[in-house]
Amino acid sequence: MSSTIRDVAAAAGVHISTVSRAFSAPHLVSRETRDRVLEVAERLGYRPNPAARALITGRTHNLGLLVADLANPFFPPLIKAAAGCARERGYHVVVADTDEDPVVEEELVLALARQVDGILLCSPRMTNEAIGRLREEVPLVVVNRVVAGPPVVLMDLAAGVRAAFEHLTALGHRAVVLVTGPRGSWASGEIRRAATAAARSAGVDLTVLGPNPPTQEAGAAAAAGVLRTGATAVLAYNDLVAIGVIEGLVEAGADVPGRISVVGIDDIAPSRMISPGLTTVATPKAAAGRAAVDLLLERGGDGVTARLTLGTELVVRESTAPAPGRPLT
Repeated sequence: MSSTIRDVAAAAGVHISTVSRAFSAPHLVSRETRDRVLEVAERLGYRPNPAARALITGRTHNLGLLVADLANPFFPPLIKAAAGCARERGYHVVVADTDEDPVVEEELVLALARQVDGILLCSPRMTNEAIGRLREEVPLVVVNRVVAGPPVVLMDLAAGVRAAFEHLTALGHRAVVLVTGPRGSWASGEIRRAATAAARSAGVDLTVLGPNPPTQEAGAAAAAGVLRTGATAVLAYNDLVAIGVIEGLVEAGADVPGRISVVGIDDIAPSRMISPGLTTVATPKAAAGRAAVDLLLERGGDGVTARLTLGTELVVRESTAPAPGRPLT
């Protein structure tokens, strides 16, 4: 006969509610008590019934995490960190890929709403109005998007863009191309606003190419347009686009960084592996994943507005060099 929660409580010398909390809300139980309960439960072979627990508590201890594109190396560090943070709090994370489609995004939120206790929306493509409607269905935390209502976790892209322009102007670049991201991306709009302001402040000519899909292929396709501008530097929406731009430029016979310098955003793993190594704005992906889970579980999407902004940092590698024929400033 299998052990019950009462057996575990008796053997551990605690009330059955403490056993329940040790599994469903471990952060509410002291480490010593939790460890004792879990040891006894393991010894007795006790496993809580998730379905029954959900009926009793009204909580599933599952969280949804929606990302725009699982194939993008930007997301795995965020997902891994979010899942680890959730697991420490007694929750599991269900990950879904929206394929950059706002309609699919909304459908997935509605499908998950009754199966999870909250959802993390990472770089959503939906309108703010749609997010507002969905917030009535399930608690939400939004990553990389400013929207009124739910808590949001942002990365300081504007500061990163300013650092990139300071680096390029110090290298003598006076004409820069911005290869933007997809339409509907808050991050792309933020990067464009910051680049426009930084270029104006530095007296740099800025050409904007886009919108573009946030892919390596899109970057390669944009390379011809970059060459037509005569610019000596490129800032790309993300590292995948930047890597594609480098591939396209090299294929067209343009040396990187001898003729054109390239800067990306994100500092994904491939940016450290390509040749030349990609100069990029490092974004705090893992920290954002952990912060989003903390905000969701601590605030529960209960209407308390919170905005957390995490810092970014320029990482200089080999894809940037002095502008051709320009002295350094």
